[in-house]
Amino acid sequence: MRRFEEDLAKLNSSLIEMGALIEDAIAGAVRALTEQNRTVAEAVLGGDDQIDDKEKEIESLCLRLLLVQQPVARDFRQISTALKMITDMERIGDQAADISEICLQLVDQPYIKKLEHIPQMAAATMRMVTLSIDAYVRKDAELAQAVIESDDTVDALYRAIRAELIHLVHTDAANGEQAFDLMQIAKYFERIGDHACNIAEWVIFFLTGRRKNKQPLQAVPAPDGETRARDGDSGS
Repeated sequence: MRRFEEDLAKLNSSLIEMGALIEDAIAGAVRALTEQNRTVAEAVLGGDDQIDDKEKEIESLCLRLLLVQQPVARDFRQISTALKMITDMERIGDQAADISEICLQLVDQPYIKKLEHIPQMAAATMRMVTLSIDAYVRKDAELAQAVIESDDTVDALYRAIRAELIHLVHTDAANGEQAFDLMQIAKYFERIGDHACNIAEWVIFFLTGRRKNKQPLQAVPAPDGETRARDGDSGS
């Protein structure tokens, strides 16, 4: 039992470490964009392997806990939630890298507009990512729900960016290529917000046994007589 508790603590600390890596990646992508900084963009791209390695490390720990320790229902949900979370976290890292790739193409171009809403959107999504992971570590369903609700702010910023860029293209068709690149960047930030919401939803599942459709987990007897959990909702 002591080893199990130690491994759960290690799981939490590893998730925090992976969260810090993806937060750094998002921050780097924003800096590469706003400063048109090639070195920072390349650093974000180079750091993506570190995020992938951390995902594999956490996945191995989770599988060991599930196979060796055979946890009871709540612990099972905690570990399976971590497995779901790291998939979204890895994709957040990928999207920060995608943003940085576009930034490399924009390094030598004057911007067609002052960047205002995109940095605001990036800050909002980074906060969502941070709080969704905090909600897991702190076992705080209210915080997870707050993350989900804050996605409306990110969506509103995305709509504002899209409207501005469309207007710039209508004003001057020469703005079209860069407007498309900036739209792609905004879309990646919107997706990062969506992944943060996914993480928050999995945290709520961990704490309540319910997903979006409000279907409770089905408890099934394990061979040793303990109650195990089986998720009736296979959606993610």
